[in-house]
Amino acid sequence: MRSPRRLMCASVLAFEGIVLALMTPVLVTVAGLSTQAALVIGLGLAASAFLIAGTLRWQWVYYAGFALQAAALAVGVVLPAMIVLAIVFGGLWITAYVLGRRIEAQQAAWAATPADPPSA
Repeated sequence: MRSPRRLMCASVLAFEGIVLALMTPVLVTVAGLSTQAALVIGLGLAASAFLIAGTLRWQWVYYAGFALQAAALAVGVVLPAMIVLAIVFGGLWITAYVLGRRIEAQQAAWAATPADPPSA
């Protein structure tokens, strides 16, 4: 059975990766960063988001997802509009993580309950 937490968190990270990649030209034009710095920051964070989304089968990778949310928030120092996006995606990440864990716990509880015996 697929993990609902893994599916939801990977979806959030995939969309966040797209937004982070699209942030790269904005870092050059609006924030005034050099092209090289913008590529390293924007595409580096985007690649990290996709990498983390693909490796969510291990528990420790979820902590890397939390670190990515902090890094996206830190970009707000250079590009203030990124603070809003980081808060939105951070909230989505936390929601996906918490609700995914709750669903997994409910599924485990349902699997642990014995099936009703057939009635005669």
